[in-house]
Amino acid sequence: MEFALALIVGVLYACGLYLMLRRSIVKLIIGLALLSNAANLLIFTAAGLTRGYPPLVALGAARPAEPFADPLPQALILTAIVIGFGVLAFAMVLAYRVYQSTGTDDLDNLRSTDT
Repeated sequence: MEFALALIVGVLYACGLYLMLRRSIVKLIIGLALLSNAANLLIFTAAGLTRGYPPLVALGAARPAEPFADPLPQALILTAIVIGFGVLAFAMVLAYRVYQSTGTDDLDNLRSTDT
């Protein structure tokens, strides 16, 4: 299972980088979304797939009973999802504003900002 997730992470990174190297702003934003999802899946995979109980410490115990799920990767991924959504929303608004003012989404045609 972890090999399949690692393969999916690699494919997502490759597709995201490929799309970010294209000339269209829309493809750049889609590539950014793919890179964001790949990073989230990488954190999830690197933490390990542990099916366990919530990490609750019983009264009088020093640590949670084994096996328990690590909450740190889940918190990191949740934070990354929120930040990624904000960045993508900003990028979409910025791309819309650029298209509105220049009439194109081709990055080669956006060399000059004087219109």
